[in-house]
Amino acid sequence: FKENRKDDIWLVDFYAPWCGHCKKLEPVWNEVGIEMRNMGSPVKVGKMDATSFSSIASEFGVRGYPTIKLLKGDLAYNYRGPRTKDDIIEFANRVAGPLIRPLPSQHMFEHVQKRHRVLFVYVGGESPLKEKYIEVASELIVYTYFFSASEDVVPEYVTLPELPAVMVFKDGTYFVYDEYEDGDLSSWINRERFQGYLHVDGFTLYELGDTGKLVAIAVIDDKNSSVEHTRLKSIIQEVARDYRDHFHRDFQFGHMDGNDYINSLLMDDLTIPTIVVLNTSNQQYFLPDRHIESTEDMVQFINNILDGTAEAQGGDGLLQRIKRIIYDAKSTIVSVFKSSPLLGCFLFGLPLGVISIMCYGICTADSEGEVFEHEGAKKEGGDRELTDEGSEEEQEEEKNGKYTELSDGELKQKDIMEKKKD
Repeated sequence: FKENRKDDIWLVDFYAPWCGHCKKLEPVWNEVGIEMRNMGSPVKVGKMDATSFSSIASEFGVRGYPTIKLLKGDLAYNYRGPRTKDDIIEFANRVAGPLIRPLPSQHMFEHVQKRHRVLFVYVGGESPLKEKYIEVASELIVYTYFFSASEDVVPEYVTLPELPAVMVFKDGTYFVYDEYEDGDLSSWINRERFQGYLHVDGFTLYELGDTGKLVAIAVIDDKNSSVEHTRLKSIIQEVARDYRDHFHRDFQFGHMDGNDYINSLLMDDLTIPTIVVLNTSNQQYFLPDRHIESTEDMVQFINNILDGTAEAQGGDGLLQRIKRIIYDAKSTIVSVFKSSPLLGCFLFGLPLGVISIMCYGICTADSEGEVFEHEGAKKEGGDRELTDEGSEEEQEEEKNGKYTELSDGELKQKDIMEKKKD
């Protein structure tokens, strides 16, 4: 494989035998291989145990499992999409094909529009803009399609202020790239590669982080058809459609089914249905200070965020990081005990028991030390008393000596009195 891989285009799954996600991908990967072969694709599908062939895995920059890469000549493209058969096949066909696909006729243009939700088109001849377009396409082909067309092939409803031009077709309309308003072409394409309104999940939210946009989400229950759930979803859709010119450079819109993921992300318990605006670059979020009743309320809320009057919560400061560590630890412990109480008791009870025994041993050792010190001090105090006052025998002898001296004195005094009488 290492010697001959450049002769073909390869779609390779680098896996580890012990990896649970790899095992989950395996049946999907088998379906991908069968489908690509049946459709006559030039892409060869394979998989490699990255733990057995670590040198090759390291050569391709494999750092996690599973890692899906399309190898095309000297280039290696990482797949970062959902691990479904259709998404993986579309990625392989897109990257394996031409970098810039030509659109020779209006019929082909219409066919491509129906097939792809988002597509970028360069119109015009050779120019510095085309060179930049090709450069950006080589980087972002993993995400979206890039086409080129002549002016007479472009649909009649399209109005171009000048040529050459780059356009994006999505959401039933088109938008023309303006260098002065939109900035760098690569950044613009990266922002515009998503539809204006999305069904947001954890993976999509991660991908939206590369755009630098704030994400306005209606958090609802898709299975709940009540008025409140459908109303909030409709409000977000209307703002995304009707106020695109005002907000598309700063905001991405969508809805999320359920609040489990958003609760873990915000470390909060949001009651659904609700609306939240996320800043994926610094982990801040905004909640409306009043109930969103209409499109006008939502527009006002967005304007408050843009002018800085809306209160930002969360963030990536030190306190939030500490809170995140505590929250993740708590969530892990709870999930372990819910899934397997016995395993939870073993994992967390055993270390706590060892720590408790150690603490008890330390405290017991300190108490015994205090007793020994107290007895030593008492003994030392007793010795000091004996040293100052003498032993009991010495005290008794001294007492008897005093009695003897007193008796002799009395005898002498008696003799003197008798002599005086005489």
